[in-house]
Amino acid sequence: MRSFRFEEAPGEPSSRRVYHVSEITRAIKSRLEEAFPTVWVEGEISNFKAHDSGHFYFSLKDPEAQISCVMWRGRNQSLPFRPGDGMNVLVFGDLTVYERQGRYQLDIIRMQPAGLGELQQAFERLKRKLEAEGLFDPGHKQPIPTMPMRIGVVTSPTGAAIRDITSIINRRFPAARLILAPVRVQGEGAAREIADAVESFNRYGQVDVIIVGRGGGSLEDLWAFNEEIVARAVFDSKIPVVSAVGHEIDFTICDFVADLRAPTPSAAAELVVPDREELLAGIRHMEGRLLRGYKSLLSGLAGRLDAFRRSYGMRKPQDRMREYRFRLDDLSRTLHSSMEHLLKSRRLTLERLGGILQSLAPESVLRRGYTMTTRLPAGEIVTRAALLSGGDSIGIRFADGTVKARVDPCGPSENGNAKKHGEKHQF
Repeated sequence: MRSFRFEEAPGEPSSRRVYHVSEITRAIKSRLEEAFPTVWVEGEISNFKAHDSGHFYFSLKDPEAQISCVMWRGRNQSLPFRPGDGMNVLVFGDLTVYERQGRYQLDIIRMQPAGLGELQQAFERLKRKLEAEGLFDPGHKQPIPTMPMRIGVVTSPTGAAIRDITSIINRRFPAARLILAPVRVQGEGAAREIADAVESFNRYGQVDVIIVGRGGGSLEDLWAFNEEIVARAVFDSKIPVVSAVGHEIDFTICDFVADLRAPTPSAAAELVVPDREELLAGIRHMEGRLLRGYKSLLSGLAGRLDAFRRSYGMRKPQDRMREYRFRLDDLSRTLHSSMEHLLKSRRLTLERLGGILQSLAPESVLRRGYTMTTRLPAGEIVTRAALLSGGDSIGIRFADGTVKARVDPCGPSENGNAKKHGEKHQF
């Protein structure tokens, strides 16, 4: 490679060496790529852009400097996560010079979230250990009840998961009752709280199924559900457990041990309860089948009687004919009475179920004189008076409309009464 220095030669200016831009750039490229072999670099992603071609372009920076990076489509398609601005990553690649623009960049071969390597290794170690012990064996999985009336939920009381589960179950099967065991779902002590909640539901013994979960997050956020203490509590549960942790692409140890894995908390709610409209349609279908069967049975008996009446042996003994006719009439009346009783019983059951579903609808509750209070302007539902403070703006929904109000500040004596007479239920 040509070695060069920029010096002005003695004599006339025309005697100095003149370089083309491409010569300098190629020399820099050669020196740089020889000096830096393939390297690992850690930094924060900024200015991330996924080009239409499928290539990733971004900068990798630390508090003092940044470097341009490229990851070609053929390499980034196998990434198990989606890079984005602000994400700390560890990359492996080559330093190159892009001659056309005269700038250097990092040509990335591999990329992984920074700091997640040890967690991922811990996840794999525990997964192999529990799998070897048989905790993932399908033979240990319990069936999920088809129509649970009491559903235990282990999640954060303030997260999106409990709101989604409540909304979907109220819509699909409002007769079911939700019982919440409020826990932390991330951070120090969260795994112990989750395991204790599952064990507490088993001691309580009054729920048909347990949903354990939370919304999406990073591997660190979901780590409580990868703890061995949670896995063993779920495995030891005598009540069926549905794991609903994170998004569809997230997998935790809890998912592998649970009796059923739901991709999201919303999907868990869809899986554990039936749809009341489908139930009503099924009842109507059964009623139609009973009616058709009744008519078919009567038609068949009438045909057999007619054939018997036309036979040679029955032409003369008219008294036998009358006897069988009377018996047929009695049988027809008995069958008709039995079918009417059965249909009446089915109809009463359908009306009772319809009444239960109707009485549990929010509109029916409001018409009975109850109201629903929300905190303004967010519109969140207020379930206890203790959640309100003086001066809060609230909306009070009646059966025929909504009014706005403001909470009057309470004096010390009134606050004392509220605490004395208020009830607080927590599982």
